[in-house]
Amino acid sequence: MLEFFTLKPETFGLDVSDLSLKMIKLKKKSDSLSLASFCEAEISPGMIESGEIKDEDGLADAIKEALRKTNKEKLRTRYVIASLPEEKAFIRVIQMPAMEEKELKKAVYFEAENYVPLPLDKVYLDSQAIPRSDKKSERSAVLIAALPKEIVDSYLSVFRKAGLKPLAFEVESQAIARALVKRGREDCSALLIDLGAVRTGLSFFSGNSLRFTSSVPALSDSFSKDELAEQIKKHLDYYRTRETEPINEALLCGGKANLKDLPEFLSRELKIRASLGNPWINILPETLKEIPEISFEESLKYATALGLALYDKSTADKI
Repeated sequence: MLEFFTLKPETFGLDVSDLSLKMIKLKKKSDSLSLASFCEAEISPGMIESGEIKDEDGLADAIKEALRKTNKEKLRTRYVIASLPEEKAFIRVIQMPAMEEKELKKAVYFEAENYVPLPLDKVYLDSQAIPRSDKKSERSAVLIAALPKEIVDSYLSVFRKAGLKPLAFEVESQAIARALVKRGREDCSALLIDLGAVRTGLSFFSGNSLRFTSSVPALSDSFSKDELAEQIKKHLDYYRTRETEPINEALLCGGKANLKDLPEFLSRELKIRASLGNPWINILPETLKEIPEISFEESLKYATALGLALYDKSTADKI
């Protein structure tokens, strides 16, 4: 997570992908949250390619146009929590000697040189200590996230051109985990599958933290469900060589998660329970999975935006 300010004004979540923009603003309603504003807008092909912005001015204009067309309430705030492209990020859990948080932050920077595939002066690096289940352990698990500075700076430039004030940037998988994983659920060990239009994101979540992320091609005429399952199996095997906590379920989101019988197919092929994730699980009462303005099926493509919108809400634990 890259934070730029310490103040906490009203914010909205902005999910930027290669072909679309999705915006969500939540507001407090008594002791819970409700939907204030939302919007989805297409962007021209080629404006962003594999997460890399090719036309900053065109993208800024597309964002400004989308801001004027939000549903429900007019979006008045310009403070935003925005996504960064998963395919440009490096996310991994590393092991460090147990030490005080202040010392750990410094030590992580030097240790990250052994893992991040780019010179550290070329990336923005962030880290988060994962709570230890064994307080007597001499090792600490730390989640590190690194993105090229030129990618982050390009997104920052676009948002400023669009009149927005980014309070924080977050990789898509972090936002998806916040949206789909029930707060306070400590036993969750899940594969989060984001089925988008141009890529399928795979995020391995266990022990209250992401463990690592990857991506495979999106389902298409040339990339079948069988090929998707085979690719996921390879990543599951890789996970099992690195982690002791078994993955016991898969949660699906994204625009293509609604393909007929896909959860059932993946359950059979992966030998774990696969189901559609609920992006409202930390927002709506447990008995509800949709709201009048957005059906449950449609809400699956808003998972990243909802997770971003939850980032600074006091009712949401940060993941």
